[in-house]
Amino acid sequence: MDWLAFDIGGANLKAADGLGFALSRPFPLWKQPRDLPAALARILADSPPAKALAVTMTGELADCFSTKAEGVWAILDAVTVAAGRRAVHVYRIDGSWASPAAAASEPLLAAASNWLALTQFAGRYAAHGVGLVVDVGSTTCDIVPLDEGNPSPWGRTDLERLASGELVYTGVQRSPLCALASHVPWRRRQMPTAQEVFATSLDVYLVLEDLPEEPENTHTADGRAATIEAAHDRLARSICGDRTLIERSETLAIARFVAEAQLRTVVHAAKRVVGRMSALPRTVVISGQGEFFALRVVRRLGFASEVISLGKELGPNVSQAATAHALAVIARKNEP
Repeated sequence: MDWLAFDIGGANLKAADGLGFALSRPFPLWKQPRDLPAALARILADSPPAKALAVTMTGELADCFSTKAEGVWAILDAVTVAAGRRAVHVYRIDGSWASPAAAASEPLLAAASNWLALTQFAGRYAAHGVGLVVDVGSTTCDIVPLDEGNPSPWGRTDLERLASGELVYTGVQRSPLCALASHVPWRRRQMPTAQEVFATSLDVYLVLEDLPEEPENTHTADGRAATIEAAHDRLARSICGDRTLIERSETLAIARFVAEAQLRTVVHAAKRVVGRMSALPRTVVISGQGEFFALRVVRRLGFASEVISLGKELGPNVSQAATAHALAVIARKNEP
């Protein structure tokens, strides 16, 4: 059967067929929940033909919904409308599949299961002994143990995973700078950061040239382009300045400081996760839009582990949509 998998987030929509096609598009679900069916339909039109859809989601957490259950129901409705006559199968946090109706009857089982699909897929690269998956996206980071190639998480729900360190709600694009660092260096002093979304982690990694410029992308803190020049402006504004008051060398120093602060946060969580494992990981699988950041986490941890890059194994485009790719591969193999 021809499959297409959707990973429906609060800020991005991702699709993949498990055979090499992958697509990632920004979509601010919290602003435009009623536009989701049309956005999914456009992705279907731009994807290879599929007779069945596999679905996972994290967008149910978007604050346009009163509860996570309400978010799950809205997303399931949108997928059903977009799917037309295609069969829809929903992947759940216990690894089972369900129809949209069955998933709607137990909505919290359908919430935020994409990490499990990715970890199950990544297990093929760490089939022996203890392993670890570190996936860093635009918004969140997943740190999940593997045991003989099988997911071995402490938690399964968002709340359990956040408490355990297996979910770190920080990423390389959308994290507000003021949440990453309360103070930054400026002219031999520690300057408080403005508690406003003047800049995000995207600006940090644009200035550091870890992420490429995207002049057409305006999903930024101020709605201006995702360019290095505009990122310097946003970083200056994070300490209540502008380009006439803050030099570019100073915003570069701010970016370096914030990147280090974010790295320490994720490394701390990874140490907590590894501390519960039976041994240090023999293999670490890294993936996601922030794979460069995941590699820094692994290097800072200092384990003598083999590091497998899904970006190199699958290509950067597929790695960016690794959760959707993983789900499509699982669906093709298991035929729910």
